[in-house]
Amino acid sequence: MRAVVIPEYGGVEVLRVQDVPDPVPGPDEVLVDVACSAMNRADLLQRMGQYPAPGPKPEFEIPGLEFAGTIAALGGRVMGWSVGDEVMGITSGGAKAEQVVTHERMLQRIPSGVDLRDAAAIPEVFMTAHDALVTQGGLTSGGTALVHAGASGVGTAAIQIAKAIGARIAVTCSTSKVAACTDLGADLVIDYTQTDFADEVKEWTGRRGVDVVLDVIGGDYLARNIASVRVQGRIIQVGVMGEPTATFALGALLPKRAALIGTVLRSRPIEQKIDANQRFCAELLPRFDDGSLRPIIDSRFALDDIAEAHNYMATNANIGKILLDVS
Repeated sequence: MRAVVIPEYGGVEVLRVQDVPDPVPGPDEVLVDVACSAMNRADLLQRMGQYPAPGPKPEFEIPGLEFAGTIAALGGRVMGWSVGDEVMGITSGGAKAEQVVTHERMLQRIPSGVDLRDAAAIPEVFMTAHDALVTQGGLTSGGTALVHAGASGVGTAAIQIAKAIGARIAVTCSTSKVAACTDLGADLVIDYTQTDFADEVKEWTGRRGVDVVLDVIGGDYLARNIASVRVQGRIIQVGVMGEPTATFALGALLPKRAALIGTVLRSRPIEQKIDANQRFCAELLPRFDDGSLRPIIDSRFALDDIAEAHNYMATNANIGKILLDVS
């Protein structure tokens, strides 16, 4: 099969598309013919050697955290799927290839009304946002959330999830992305180039603070996240697009009695990933069927244009997902 391979770490020039051995499913796994994959910030970090896949380094390091495609073969113990089923899902790596192997309980059905190739824009960002906001953040109907990078893949998913469960959401973004976040339904859109989001959130919540903060930036955002969260609220750190270190006053955190939680999906034990996936399937997939949720797609690239896709993602110009058509 053809796949994107990272033979060494560095800039986009290290990326290769080449033939590699076909993967073989284990007893509880399925083999999927990949129609489409999607870009994630982790792909850029992995290319630079800053976010390796869990486990021992493979002979062929193939990036890619999500996919949509058709089941080509089943492991001997697989019971819930059939060859020919159209599916999507997340994986710890290997999705930027013509075939990928994954555990049967990590698969998701394609929602009705969603094109197979467009479905690749769903798994990673919607699972990440749902896990952070709802499972770990405890966001419920009537609650409030602050989400940074509101026009990113995770951000656009978070806006939709919050509205679907009846919560209110504030997001930060740059000037050119304000309209897109507003159109998606964000209750408060803060242009971080023009104003301090902590001041805006205090006014929006009547100085109470939000129930949960979902942050992908880090750095100096942390101190302002603490100022923005309510007493006994939660700050969920799911990425670090900004500075990797942060300094803040412990005296500001203590009276809030707030929780600061760092989280990733990729390196969790398989049992925890399956639990997150099954909860996603039960709670969110029906909302794609009824139109409450939808994938937000910015652009598409061919597999052979992987370097251009990396360069484009690095500009932070996208609104929603960047897809990679594989077959």
